[in-house]
Amino acid sequence: MSQAAARTTEFSDIDAVVARVKSNADRWVAVSLAERVRYLERCMDALHATAEGWAAATATVRGIDPNAPGAAEAWLSELMPTMRAFRLLADALRQGGQPTLPSVKTRAGDQKVVRVYPTDLMDKLLFAGVTADVWLEPGRPASQGELYREKAAGRVRPGKLSLVLGAGNVGSICPTDAIYKLFVEDEVVVVKTNPVNAYLTPFWEATLRPLVDDGFIAFIDGGPEAGVHLTQHPEVSSIHITGSDKTYDAIVWGGEPEGQKRRKASGDRVNARHVAAELGCVTPVFIIPGEWSDKEMAYQARAVALMVTNNASYNCTAGKVLVTWSRWPQREQFLGALKHALAEAPVRKAYYPGSAQRYDAFLKAYPNAEVVGRRAEGAIPWTLVPNVPVTDGEYAFTHEAWCGVLADTPLDANNPAEFMQKATQLANEKLWGTLSCNLIVDPRARKIHAAAFDAMVADLQYGGIGINIWAGAIFGLASPPWGAFPGHTPEDIQSGTGFVHNTFLLDHPQKTVLEAPFTIFPPPAWFDGHRGAREVGRRIVKMEYKRSWLALPGLVRHALRS
Repeated sequence: MSQAAARTTEFSDIDAVVARVKSNADRWVAVSLAERVRYLERCMDALHATAEGWAAATATVRGIDPNAPGAAEAWLSELMPTMRAFRLLADALRQGGQPTLPSVKTRAGDQKVVRVYPTDLMDKLLFAGVTADVWLEPGRPASQGELYREKAAGRVRPGKLSLVLGAGNVGSICPTDAIYKLFVEDEVVVVKTNPVNAYLTPFWEATLRPLVDDGFIAFIDGGPEAGVHLTQHPEVSSIHITGSDKTYDAIVWGGEPEGQKRRKASGDRVNARHVAAELGCVTPVFIIPGEWSDKEMAYQARAVALMVTNNASYNCTAGKVLVTWSRWPQREQFLGALKHALAEAPVRKAYYPGSAQRYDAFLKAYPNAEVVGRRAEGAIPWTLVPNVPVTDGEYAFTHEAWCGVLADTPLDANNPAEFMQKATQLANEKLWGTLSCNLIVDPRARKIHAAAFDAMVADLQYGGIGINIWAGAIFGLASPPWGAFPGHTPEDIQSGTGFVHNTFLLDHPQKTVLEAPFTIFPPPAWFDGHRGAREVGRRIVKMEYKRSWLALPGLVRHALRS
């Protein structure tokens, strides 16, 4: 058996891996800050060496030519977040787990707002005008790095083993979740990979080789049986899962639906371990009514289309419900522009198991669904479901499509301010999940309806809010916390509990508000059709590895090929 991973579901092999990693738990707790920084630096070196192969493997599995612009997806959503997380965590540990915060402000209700992006001048230049602010839980301080404060005070926790159940959709999730458990929660890690992207296991092992070789992380490939064995393993102290709320319920409450219902009612958990989770969302896209030029209309249609098409819509933060004011004079024009953008978007391979069944279920629920993308064998066409009503338990509001379906919901209201109030109620009361949402607003409308818009941002109960930028970018930046809005219980877990990434090590995050200008020039490299996207992605990863001003002109040259 490999010292790096168990390649079978033989329980004896799995137990040997678990025992080996658990035996190093106390040794990891004793690793100094300087040594931890060195581990992260060595992982950065290893990722740089394996990046081309990793990106090519992801592109190939997703049906994309590794040399085509569309291959940027792997660079921007997998390699960049991983490299950035390594770099920023290393910076945080160099500062004793108390990295300097760019700014801290206080809003109403004694709620601290901490800026976590941009982190430096290069960030400012790469994404001009983009900011990320973390709103902390009201009344809580902007404290950081509880683990390292406790260690500095001589209070050392005993070593523990965490099980990370990996996601199958985005290849940066496994390594970044693993290093969060190691470096922020001080637990050694066994990662159970998802069969959908287990082809990346060799790349993850190569990237984390310093930690793998020293016995602090191990990877286990296998099916559901391996996962069940690990979640019940006596040496596992905590579990982190990225995936489905149904999987969470099976782990915590047992696998049989009626039994789950009874146990939830009595609070009788079958698994008492701490289980952190990121479990998806029916992500809304709110269009705040304004007066847009044709150029602005085309840009925003392209932006919303990207929220649907990225990674074939296999993202927990993919746009799923478009919410507009029914009386917005430009509503039909925007829908037309959006249909055009979706029709022009590349056809994507439906690589995730069960896609066809989920798509068919939406077509059954909405026979009037309109195919607006091109059809191809082995692909789910981009599809718009028009005029979805606002009703309790509405199928599109309570089922995450996990394929290229977007519901269109017009809201009736007397004016834009009332629309924003009703949209907030829809989000908080009827849409499943609290992971992410998106707001699109032009500066003129925002100024006119400032009070209503500010109230909407404050009242929306989501862990990530994107204003004029896809909320999925919060995940990619690494410095903001990533997770559901706090407050879910095991009985009603929805989008989950707990945060990851969070390279400023904030102790009490509530939500992140990511904001961009109404339009960006040149358009972001993640937009469909960006001709220089792949090279932009490659160069951004290289700049995260080695910050160099000399690399900036070449990156800008490719960014302009939009």
